[in-house]
Amino acid sequence: MTAPRRSPAAAILLAAGRGSRMRGAVDDKVLTPLAGQPVFAWTLAAFVAAGVVERFVTVYRDEAQRRALARVFRSSAARAYPVTWVRGGVERQHSVHHALEALPPEVGQVYIHDCARPLVHPESLRALATALARDAAACLAHRVTDTIKQLPAGATDAVNRRLRTVDRSRLWAMETPQAFARPLIAEAYLAVHRRNLAMTDDASALELATRHGVTLVENPYPNPKLTTPADLAWAEFLLRERSAVSDQRSDARRAKRPTGP
Repeated sequence: MTAPRRSPAAAILLAAGRGSRMRGAVDDKVLTPLAGQPVFAWTLAAFVAAGVVERFVTVYRDEAQRRALARVFRSSAARAYPVTWVRGGVERQHSVHHALEALPPEVGQVYIHDCARPLVHPESLRALATALARDAAACLAHRVTDTIKQLPAGATDAVNRRLRTVDRSRLWAMETPQAFARPLIAEAYLAVHRRNLAMTDDASALELATRHGVTLVENPYPNPKLTTPADLAWAEFLLRERSAVSDQRSDARRAKRPTGP
């Protein structure tokens, strides 16, 4: 028996952020060169390599950025994919809501990704796709390993405070992409939009507007968010390390091939 064909999937790529915490170090962090390519190009390459979506919806900041992002599309393997362009909203949740409304009706699954995370790995995307098909809501995440302290209620600074240690065994740090059955996340964001709620990730929309659970897919690969100038150097190092490992594996495979009779 053949497996049922999944409904078409789209990746919503959020590229409209201002990047204020870059403190002017770069003009546009998603267009900044990283290991020889724009940051945005690495995200496109990961989705194309994973083969989990059929189209893209790109949320852009202004016309100048849209033209620059379009040039990246045309110079990458993603040029074969249809792309819908959506102007970003005031806040992240407005951008996602607008992007969901712009999806063609046949799209049944949605991956929502912050393009400031260019290191997302194709294998992680495939693992996410498996969980999405099974559970309808799945997010990349990693376990919190640091000791976490909580300030007292109402504290406005961290000077001479009685701290509380939070049990980290139940804590996970959320990443993107976060992936959902399209009707589920569209319903959640419509409720969020109508109630004018604020949130920093997409799983929060389900928390606030539905009773549906979320599957956390533990990500074994580094997937940091580019927030400060130091993050760019760290991401470039990680990409070069990944490339070196890939080259070593390719060399090993070639060495194992038979050379003749």
